[in-house]
Amino acid sequence: MIKYRCTVCGYIYDPEIGDPPRAKPGTAFEDLPDDWVCPVCGVTKDMFEKMT
Repeated sequence: MIKYRCTVCGYIYDPEIGDPPRAKPGTAFEDLPDDWVCPVCGVTKDMFEKMT
């Protein structure tokens, strides 16, 4: 699964871990709710970039 990095604080969203309790393990970044925010700095999903 593809990981995404917050361009503001560097937090990495790993779909295998998720973001409990907002996103259970196995939740793809694209499947996160539209109102999901970075758990570290609070920015929205559009501030994340796909890691290659």
